[in-house]
Amino acid sequence: MHPMSGTTQNYAWGSPSEIPRVLGLPASGEPQAEYWLGAHASAPSTVDGQRMDARIEADPGLVGRASVEQFGARLPYLLKVLAADQPLSLQVHPTREQAEEGHARENAEGIAKDDPKRTYKDDWPKPELMLALTPFEALCGFRDPMRTAELFEKLGIPALDQMVAPLRLRQGSAGLAEVFLDALSSTDEHRDLVVETVARCVPHVEAEGEFGLFCRTAVLLDEFFPGDPSILAALMLNRFTMQPGEAVFLEAGSMHAYLKGTGIEVMANSDNVVRGGLTRKHIDVDELVRVVNFDAAPVELVQPTQEAPGLTRYPTPAPEFALWQVDPTEGVDVSLPATDSGRILLVIEGHLRDAEGTELHQGQAAFIDAGEQVVVSGDATAFLAAPGV
Repeated sequence: MHPMSGTTQNYAWGSPSEIPRVLGLPASGEPQAEYWLGAHASAPSTVDGQRMDARIEADPGLVGRASVEQFGARLPYLLKVLAADQPLSLQVHPTREQAEEGHARENAEGIAKDDPKRTYKDDWPKPELMLALTPFEALCGFRDPMRTAELFEKLGIPALDQMVAPLRLRQGSAGLAEVFLDALSSTDEHRDLVVETVARCVPHVEAEGEFGLFCRTAVLLDEFFPGDPSILAALMLNRFTMQPGEAVFLEAGSMHAYLKGTGIEVMANSDNVVRGGLTRKHIDVDELVRVVNFDAAPVELVQPTQEAPGLTRYPTPAPEFALWQVDPTEGVDVSLPATDSGRILLVIEGHLRDAEGTELHQGQAAFIDAGEQVVVSGDATAFLAAPGV
């Protein structure tokens, strides 16, 4: 195991205390949103004093033959600790084909990589898995359109009833797409409708059941994005809370927004985000229409599988990454999987060691080269990421 140092991202929506708590470090007082471990070009980790991306470029075999054959000489995944103290933007990620086409198109149009109107920073998809370390609140995927119509209609606003009428009149995704796009309107009339909707929700925030949750979501979003026209669009999504140890997989096309909580996130090594609202950044509505999956479906959590004592996998169909929770205890050693791949191991509780005597304590991480067989002992909770191929 090679000790590894990550990079902290101090975005405004981050928590000043959660990432220091998870990593066992003193808080700086400023928001810390994400802690990155990987080889992303904008914030690569260091291993043995060397940038991770440069290390892999010099020796791609460190990642593993199967990964290099499919993805080239790069680390295909990025492991993060994420701590949201307030809602993130409403967003969606592209498929690989959409990312390749969009990246090539924007290059041909001469849009600079740092242009605020640039959507595709690279030509990769960005599927991701979020695993909760605390109760984790999020919006994900579209609620059944008939149920969404009922929730809006309970507010008794004629103009709102008219806006959501296609949810009843048109079948499935067609009605959802029409109303969602209408809900992104930035006209004065629409902004007034948002204000009235939130005001009508306020008396119901203590209500039981789905309507109360619907109203609390509206009020929460308005607290951080007052009068934002996309609040009505966000209210069309499923809201749910994950408990610690639960996880959700976000495939391409899944509209989502994280609201609050701390978790372990693993994703394809990409920075492609197509934003749909709750942001001051550029929203490309035409691209949004091409990328979003408007099929309604309930949220399905990932079902973990115990592969061995102290080793639990969170399976997904993503070829770019895989994730395991590693829990050695006194008397239970754990043989780390994916021996033929380059892996990242992060300890968030306790301590562990390998047979060579290398120790990792809370907040410490290591890169494990492809071909390196590692058995860890100790008393710890850790997470292991690897390519998914």
